[in-house]
Amino acid sequence: MQKFQQFSIKKIEVPGKFIMSPVELKDYVDFEVKRVYYITNVQAPTGAHCHKVEEELFILLSGTCTAVIDKGNGLEEISMIGPTDALYVPGYVWHHFKNFSSDAILLAISSTNYNPDRSDYIENYEEYLKIRDEKLKA
Repeated sequence: MQKFQQFSIKKIEVPGKFIMSPVELKDYVDFEVKRVYYITNVQAPTGAHCHKVEEELFILLSGTCTAVIDKGNGLEEISMIGPTDALYVPGYVWHHFKNFSSDAILLAISSTNYNPDRSDYIENYEEYLKIRDEKLKA
């Protein structure tokens, strides 16, 4: 399993025309992409959880937000402040997002298709803490 990582996506500026940020997935993830979704118009923090299997790459396309992560050292906050901030979140890393600016767009690239039964989720932080160290050392 890969470890949690924070990235800056490359930014190429063409003066007077545009800024392009290419995302060569091979540089950031080693999983087959099964799903892409994005989060906008956020009114409250996203649901806190970890996945047992799913891996995700989150890229902030616009605006700002704060990621709340437990990658084995307790909860920590990571400010995401622009269109080059990205986080790779493997299985068994607790995460959610809060403090979205009104113009925030958070893109997620996922290793799994959506499953409404949520069997891949742990949504109770105390339950997560009981298995965190064992699972993250695997």
